[in-house]
Amino acid sequence: MNLKLLATLFVAFGLFFAACNNNDESPTAYDAPSVTAPSGVVSLAAGTTAQSIDFTVSIDPELTATYQATGSGVTISNPSGSVTGSTITINFDAGNTPGAASITVTVTDSEGQSDEATAVLGLTDESIVRLTSNITADATWTADKTYVLGGRISVVDGVTLTIEPGTIIKGEAGTGPNATALLIARGAKLMAEGTADAPIIFTSIADEISPDDVKAGNFGSPNLDPDVPGLWGGLIVLGKAKISASNDNGQLSEVQIEGIPTSDANGLYGGNDDGDNSGVLKYISIRHGGSNIGEGNEINGLTLGGVGSGTVIENIEVVANQDDGIEWFGGTVSVKNVVVWNAGDDAIDTDQSWAGTLDNFVVVTPAGSCFELDGPEGNYVARHTIQNGTVIAVLGGRSIGGSLIDVDEATPVDMKNIHFVAPLDGLTITDDEVANTTFENVTFETDDLASLMEQGGAVPAGISAGGSPVADVSVLSWTWASQAGGLDGL
Repeated sequence: MNLKLLATLFVAFGLFFAACNNNDESPTAYDAPSVTAPSGVVSLAAGTTAQSIDFTVSIDPELTATYQATGSGVTISNPSGSVTGSTITINFDAGNTPGAASITVTVTDSEGQSDEATAVLGLTDESIVRLTSNITADATWTADKTYVLGGRISVVDGVTLTIEPGTIIKGEAGTGPNATALLIARGAKLMAEGTADAPIIFTSIADEISPDDVKAGNFGSPNLDPDVPGLWGGLIVLGKAKISASNDNGQLSEVQIEGIPTSDANGLYGGNDDGDNSGVLKYISIRHGGSNIGEGNEINGLTLGGVGSGTVIENIEVVANQDDGIEWFGGTVSVKNVVVWNAGDDAIDTDQSWAGTLDNFVVVTPAGSCFELDGPEGNYVARHTIQNGTVIAVLGGRSIGGSLIDVDEATPVDMKNIHFVAPLDGLTITDDEVANTTFENVTFETDDLASLMEQGGAVPAGISAGGSPVADVSVLSWTWASQAGGLDGL
């Protein structure tokens, strides 16, 4: 082969290989998919069905893609499928347990590239309503919800709060200025009309009692004993009736109720309207309250400051309050059908010339006195009456820790038809301060009346040994005390 032909062949082969290399193109680069979830936390009620949430998706227009959806705390009805358009809609039912939940969507394109995004859900319990601000417009609390007091909540002047039968109100823990309480200010009204079959219950957030318990007729706490106090504040009702507190000139004056900081004007009570109406309170159980607001200062189970006679209060139970069971500060309101069980201080406390009547009651083992009856603190003086009651001095190993009756010498009070049961050793009646107190059929289960009187004083007229329980407990069968057997035999 000559050299010219050989060179020609080399050139031809070079051209051929060059042509082949020019036809070998590089692979096409496709954009990877991207998925974006809704920003923030998506809130919805636990147990809500037929919900949907949208994820934004982008894929290369030359490719196809599919998605996979997984969830925590939810049930997804379309967990997989093809991607069409720029949105993937995930349909789901929310779980029944309140708390955090999530949905994660993973998109994979036809080239095997993928991306994922997670939507965060907050499943709320709509049967629980937490309150953190005052009630400034008429409101109704219903039995299908539990209301949680997140602080001192006041129903302000001119506003009415209605609470349906069977409703549960729970106070969060808190002391000092953060003590929780429901306060009905002067000029406001509380229309809380429970029934014997569906009482209204005020208790601690630690109490596991539920609306289902109330519906089933189980009114006691399922997890707290009836001697656990101080877990929240209490119920405070204030009005415009006369009180004996006086100002520097000795005249009738409005004052701040104990347990409420002076910076809160909703705590003022007193006035000149003895017929004032603060609403209706019926079939209410108040328990585990009395949290400390300061040294030696706690909130009573039920505080009544200057409440007028236009207010209706009957069928009330106070259990395990750290301070007094019920305390009146003046006013003219009467109260009937009451149980005070395991008060941390006095069971029944009266101050500032209360001018009403307590009728038909049972007092069970207060840590203080059964009755702490104090006189006026100013020029205004009024009498009150306590009648038709039974006092249980010892129950389940717990006994009264103070006096049977501790009465101020300036206190005008009439005590009628009251019987004290169980051993009374070491318990006394203050015998040098009864000048303005009258007793009628006040009986004690003891043969040694003289030992009841402080310093061995003379037994006042109207007090005698013997007798029998007086209170009509049939109307108190709805109470936790009754259901627990605390009223048996009365």
